[in-house]
Amino acid sequence: MVTVMAASSKVWPIVTVPIEGEADVVTVRQRAHRLAEFLGFDRQDQTRIATAVSELARNAFSYAGGGRAEFILDPTPAPQVFYVRISDKGPGIADIQTILDGQYRSKSGMGLGILGARRLMDHFKIDSKAGKGTTVEIGHDLPRRAAPVTRVKLAEVSTILQKDRSSDPLEALRQQNRELMQSLDEIRRKEEESKQLDQELSDTNRGVVALYAELDERAEQLRRASELKTKFLSNMSHEFRTPLNSVLALSRLLLDRIDGDLTPEQERQVGYIRRSAESLLELVNDLLDLAKVEAGKVDVKPSAFTVGELFGGLRGALRPLLTSQAVELTFDIPDKVPNLFTDEAKVTQILRNLISNALKFTEQGEVRVTASFDAVKGRVNLSVRDTGIGIAPQDHVRIFEEFSQVDTKIQKRVKGTGLGLPLSRSLAELLGGELLLESVLGQGSVFTLSIPPERGDPSRAQRSADNTRRRVLLIDDDETFRYVMRQIISNEPRYEFIEAVDGDDGLKVAREQRPDVIILDLQMPTMDGFTVLQELNADSRTSVTPVIVSTSLNVNAELKARLPAGTRVISKNTISRENVSLFLRDATLGAS
Repeated sequence: MVTVMAASSKVWPIVTVPIEGEADVVTVRQRAHRLAEFLGFDRQDQTRIATAVSELARNAFSYAGGGRAEFILDPTPAPQVFYVRISDKGPGIADIQTILDGQYRSKSGMGLGILGARRLMDHFKIDSKAGKGTTVEIGHDLPRRAAPVTRVKLAEVSTILQKDRSSDPLEALRQQNRELMQSLDEIRRKEEESKQLDQELSDTNRGVVALYAELDERAEQLRRASELKTKFLSNMSHEFRTPLNSVLALSRLLLDRIDGDLTPEQERQVGYIRRSAESLLELVNDLLDLAKVEAGKVDVKPSAFTVGELFGGLRGALRPLLTSQAVELTFDIPDKVPNLFTDEAKVTQILRNLISNALKFTEQGEVRVTASFDAVKGRVNLSVRDTGIGIAPQDHVRIFEEFSQVDTKIQKRVKGTGLGLPLSRSLAELLGGELLLESVLGQGSVFTLSIPPERGDPSRAQRSADNTRRRVLLIDDDETFRYVMRQIISNEPRYEFIEAVDGDDGLKVAREQRPDVIILDLQMPTMDGFTVLQELNADSRTSVTPVIVSTSLNVNAELKARLPAGTRVISKNTISRENVSLFLRDATLGAS
């Protein structure tokens, strides 16, 4: 007997089939197969559903003496779910978990039908209590490609099922055999396809293994070549820079008329030599710095400083690059940016590169340098914004590649190594930050250095970060040089400037006034700087005072060999407000 179930607000019952004999088991299987077909399941799923339902119905009849099968559709989820609930009033199952774990063994086969149904269906639920029977609910998701089942369609299906009362066991067995044969043919076909696929995968794997081996070999060759290049460049820094510094020094001597006057043509030629040497030195410095970063030979030397001090040094150093009155260089110093404890020299180097590039590629408008603090990320953002030519989206990655430059009309007029941005990005990563780019072609660019405010232990900077003024003694017989240094150091509020005109005077002042730092010239009459150094080191009152040697001599290995180990040396040819500030800060930190 087939009973059409009443509709429900949550699930839609379709039909109920009582299980009272062997014929009813066949009927349940047929109903499951037919409903699966009507609901849009493919033939393979139809067989799975019919087989699972048949196994559970046979269990209900064989071990519980009968029961019923309820066919239900849950229309709520996506996809909808076709459920079959098999229930009985038998003795129940004593240890259902043992069966579900696959550990129960029965001579009659009880439990195998439950496990089989569980594997064949998408959803499975069982409830069994001793003396109160067993209820098993299995479900299968409707195919996503099939249209959702409506109540109207379900009513049509129910009507068809009422008319279809065929339950010939022999015909059902024949149908089941046909399905089994079809399944067997399908399994054989899949097995052949699997064998063919295995062979193809095996061939492919051999090719992939060979390719990986070749790639590993090439990667190792590239790694060795890169290491060799980096090692060569790092070790050649002295050999590269020494002759260039010599050219610069000699050209400066000629331009200063040390050996006599020059004709206008000779002055022009020497000027060309000096500018070419400066360009080459810039290339060598960038290349060597980049090689050292790649080799891991660059150390972070943190010091305490403020954004205002950073911008002040940059403003003075870069203002000479303003060759056009149509471009304005502006520094905005905000109030709510924390003090920094990181490598000021490297931060300065990055910003100098960014500002220099911005000035080169901006014909009119402004280059604005700003600072802000991102409290969420804990980063200080130092941005360089320009109104220049901008960078096309496809070139945003390429400009950070070594020796890569974008071909523009301005690029043809300005000089560049193509190493500034790659070096700046590497230095930013060394500081624990990143270098970001926003740019629109024809509208300008914004480069942002985003770094943590602290890179190291800020307690080391306590001495240089407090409000105590540091006393700087300059010992130099050159009146002009003393004037230049007086102008540079006196404008720094953290330093008090005193000076001595020769070695004897310098030793006297050093012993009496106990300066925090001494800047010492080497070439002086009566007592040269080498002798002054010996006297300072021999006196307990001055032996711990840091000394910075400033000289016009070539700063080479021979010169450094004549000085005490670790002596800081700055060439007078490179004196600037920025360099002096960095040397003084490094010296006061080292002494604290």
